Amino acid sequence: MRGSLVRRTWEYDPSRYAPPRFRRACHYESFIPAGLTSFDEAFPADLTGVVSDAESAVHELNSHARPTLAPLARLLLRTESIASSKVEGMQVDARDLARAEARLENGGKAGSTAGEVLANIDAMELAIDHASGSRTVTLDDLVSIHRALMATGPNRHVAGVVRTEQNWIGGNNYNPCGASFVGPPPEEVPRLLEDLCAAINDDILPPVIQAGLVHAQFEVIHPFLDGNGRTGRALIHVVLRRRGLTPMYVPPISVVLAGDKGTYIAGLDAYARGDIGGWLTTFAAATAQSAELATAYLGRVEGLQDRWRTTLRESSNPRADSVAWTLIGVLPAHPMISVPVAVAATGRTKAVVNEALRKLETAGVVSRASRGQRNRTWEAAGLLDLLADLEAGVTARAPGNGS
Repeated sequence: MRGSLVRRTWEYDPSRYAPPRFRRACHYESFIPAGLTSFDEAFPADLTGVVSDAESAVHELNSHARPTLAPLARLLLRTESIASSKVEGMQVDARDLARAEARLENGGKAGSTAGEVLANIDAMELAIDHASGSRTVTLDDLVSIHRALMATGPNRHVAGVVRTEQNWIGGNNYNPCGASFVGPPPEEVPRLLEDLCAAINDDILPPVIQAGLVHAQFEVIHPFLDGNGRTGRALIHVVLRRRGLTPMYVPPISVVLAGDKGTYIAGLDAYARGDIGGWLTTFAAATAQSAELATAYLGRVEGLQDRWRTTLRESSNPRADSVAWTLIGVLPAHPMISVPVAVAATGRTKAVVNEALRKLETAGVVSRASRGQRNRTWEAAGLLDLLADLEAGVTARAPGNGS
């Protein structure tokens, strides 16, 4: 065990309701992890190969990054955010989420679950942007990521608030006695978070190992009353971006973690028990698998864009500077697109964008997702089906095999 257990007494608080059998004082053990800045553990020999595979796969994913493929970067970031929410049990169909996103872009409202998932995308973007542009990560940055994440959720009153009370996992809702895991006492949390920030800003360990340690340590600290899992998974990508491993594309690691939640939770439990190598092996393998999955899907999306260009050329063969061609490049970032979003993405006028969307609709590249004249949206043909497969972790199939 890398840390210490502290025996504590839970005193019943009469101001809080609890069934009679939970009103007695009881004892529990709170786990205080050792800081990461003092990390000096030896790694198992076979971990090196798994980490090398993971870093090679992430390098391959980012090897063909170009500015014209920036919309694909948002596609992967979106997929990672959705999968991270899925780990917490927030299930939203890919098409329903795209519709909710389009409604928000047009000034409408999204459902509560869709709103939470979309907030997770915003928080992930905030985390990645900060990692790209800031020299150091501070406690204020962690709080800002959490605040963005929780902004629309039912527990938004705890958004950006570091806990000042004891929390725990398992057991009952009234006291930590009998819980499967009790995190550090609240007075220890600020110190542990400062140590975590120092570990994020360090560059001694290999990036994948550093990201895995930072994520697991954050989950053990459990510094917020809600949203710890999603915030902790955002920190994975803060580390990978800061270390230069993901300059363009993030591997959707949460897709793999959500697909085998039992192994993921067991890995975090192993970390808390002191089996650092076991957790890092699980994490590095998930990183490698997600990067390979993402590389295959980027190829499928680029192939879909090529087919869109072919059908557009056959339908109307617009001029080379037509906005219709530009929109084909934009669509991966916006599976459902509205006129205002298309105007913002292309920098062209509403009239020109409307004409371009009409040409794409005629060619079958997009289809009308709303029938009214106001707040019209279009769906990119075939893209949401690809996204649904990616979000489910389905292995990409080569063209000609039903793709």
